[in-house]
Amino acid sequence: METWILPTLLGLGLAASCGLRTFLPLLMLAVAARLELFGIALNEQVAWLGSTGAVAALAVATAVELAADKIPAVDHFLSLVGTVSRPAAGALAAGAVFSHADPATAVLAGLIVGAPTALAFHTAQTGTRLVSSATTAGLANPLVSFAEDVLAFVTVVVAFVAPVLIPLVLAALLFVLWRLVGAVRRRTRPPAGASTA
Repeated sequence: METWILPTLLGLGLAASCGLRTFLPLLMLAVAARLELFGIALNEQVAWLGSTGAVAALAVATAVELAADKIPAVDHFLSLVGTVSRPAAGALAAGAVFSHADPATAVLAGLIVGAPTALAFHTAQTGTRLVSSATTAGLANPLVSFAEDVLAFVTVVVAFVAPVLIPLVLAALLFVLWRLVGAVRRRTRPPAGASTA
């Protein structure tokens, strides 16, 4: 049973983080697998993820993504591309941690666990970013982006160290994002009875 539960929880954490940042969780997973940290092992089909070339490429992609997401307008383009890339990254990350499963089962697990989780968190992130753009003309977006960087990093660390806490962490993250979007929408809504002319 542990063969399925822990990889599922770890995959959920990695996929949720991929919903916020495409490459950072993959880089952290690749480094952890390469250095054999936290008992992380990759499915044989994606063992290439821990190679020197993959780690280097992911490091460059992560640096570019983190920097570009702080630039107004570019962040919206990244979000648009992320609608496809982040679920794909989530599926890859989630499937990769099913190290004891056969490759086909690992891919299926990645698609079932990773893609929808990453898409859900990407959708929540997009909503938060749109509200930030609408209320601050994009001026607060770099701060929101930095907060997302931290959340993505911390979520992966929790997934590595204590995967059993991931359901609580994900529920808390979704609740915070939902409250944030709701609070900003209430502030931007015109008062009742205000003229819309």
